[in-house]
Amino acid sequence: MLDHIGFVVSDVERSRAFYDQALKPLGVKMIASVSPTETTAHTHYGYGEAKKPWFWISEGEQQSGPVHVAFTAASRADVDAFYAAAMAAGGRDNGGPGVRAHYHPNYYGAFVIDPDGHNVEAVCHAPA
Repeated sequence: MLDHIGFVVSDVERSRAFYDQALKPLGVKMIASVSPTETTAHTHYGYGEAKKPWFWISEGEQQSGPVHVAFTAASRADVDAFYAAAMAAGGRDNGGPGVRAHYHPNYYGAFVIDPDGHNVEAVCHAPA
């Protein structure tokens, strides 16, 4: 079972502004902040629901190339709203909302590239 995921971004405040806006339609928000004095000299922001952060961004030296992360959306309308919000926040199109039947008949997803080149997706698996 996956507990959480995190990766380094080049400008943590710019990425925080992007994710604050892009994830809002999915009900995911920044709920934890760890300052440089509380950790390894870097700022970390944790996103999640309720009181559990499970998606983290942090400043620091990037150790790898871009990653792919997919967020579950409750509905196709939420996928559409994520895509619109992410694009408005400065994301780049990497595949607009639509069915990806090659995954399975009800796979409805949208893909954007965040400010650091990470491929961010929202996906709904429920039938239309």
